[in-house]
Amino acid sequence: MKYKLQSIMFVLVAFMLGCNEYMVVAVLENISADLKIQISLLGILVTVFAFVYSICTPIISIVFAHVKRHLVLFGLLVVFIIANTLTALAPNFYVLIISRILSGATAGSIISITIIMTNFIAPAEKRAGLISWVYSGAGIANLLGVPVGNKIAEIFSWRYSFAIITILSVIVLLLLISLAPRNTPQITAKNTSKNTESIHNTDKQDFIKDIRVILTCAFIVFACAAQFSYYTYITKLLTKYMKFSPASVSTLLFILGVVAIIGTKLGGFFADHGNMKNMPYLYLFMTPALIIVGLTMHIKILAFVLVALMVIVSNSFGSSVTVYLLDIANNHYPDALDLASSLTPVFSNVGIAIGSLASSLAISYLTLGHVVFVSAVFAALSLITTVLQLKQKHI
Repeated sequence: MKYKLQSIMFVLVAFMLGCNEYMVVAVLENISADLKIQISLLGILVTVFAFVYSICTPIISIVFAHVKRHLVLFGLLVVFIIANTLTALAPNFYVLIISRILSGATAGSIISITIIMTNFIAPAEKRAGLISWVYSGAGIANLLGVPVGNKIAEIFSWRYSFAIITILSVIVLLLLISLAPRNTPQITAKNTSKNTESIHNTDKQDFIKDIRVILTCAFIVFACAAQFSYYTYITKLLTKYMKFSPASVSTLLFILGVVAIIGTKLGGFFADHGNMKNMPYLYLFMTPALIIVGLTMHIKILAFVLVALMVIVSNSFGSSVTVYLLDIANNHYPDALDLASSLTPVFSNVGIAIGSLASSLAISYLTLGHVVFVSAVFAALSLITTVLQLKQKHI
């Protein structure tokens, strides 16, 4: 019973982080109007968060490898709360950037620790399902947090949206102090000699050099770049190019949140039934779908339906790749388990950074409505890498 309560807490952690990361996308226009900053420049907020996230997550994992995971988790959550509060109070663009850097620096390690804890507390037969529920937290953030935050920004201020995340984060921290497991296996400084440390490092080096790991990480990067090269500007695409009314944006974001959860649970099903083998079929759909959206954006219902289907695809790989990487580590490189748990969030944010930066650069030469063609290129690369990955030997 306790592991169920712990799992719920971990879902809340992912929900909280998802609200913080994706809320910026929902309120980008409100921030632009309030701080008098061009929306194309504000897209850098997404890029900076993702870039710092991807760099700091493995560094924190290495630096605090000998510290009890629950203590690292609590400390990171305190920093995250301070950073999110700073976002809510930011008087200008520079403070906003600093707050996003701090948020990105902590968010990756927080979700990595929750994933590794879930991997240990869950019964073997429920592991993939529970991990998929943790990933669903970000989908629930899209479902409830982001549209609610958008509506709050519309009625009051975008600052209140982030203030609510701070309140939620404090509640989550207090609950985790009571419920987070204290005894997940890890290397400790007391029993680590120079020889065993060398073995641990070799395991990590061999793991990261494994062609299956390299191709899987490349797939994650391209898949996330395919999504966020257009999703960074989703509110603008919905209103300016698909001609939906601004009042309907919260409802449309809610729908996209629903389908994101469907995609995440679909990913959990894939993880339980063959892991990565279904991925090529999904990305075979996504590439032409993006091209069609770019050509038919004026047919708003068709375009939105295709976007919703693409959101399902974009949220379907998290559980599969995470379980796949954890299985590789468990079976061949046991001392690389913490590293394996961090790769999905790390390379997801590498992809988000690349995708959002590519779209920011592209709109200098193309209209915003054409960024979906940039996304189509990344989707095609996702398809190629996942096909190559499946040709490698099984775990």
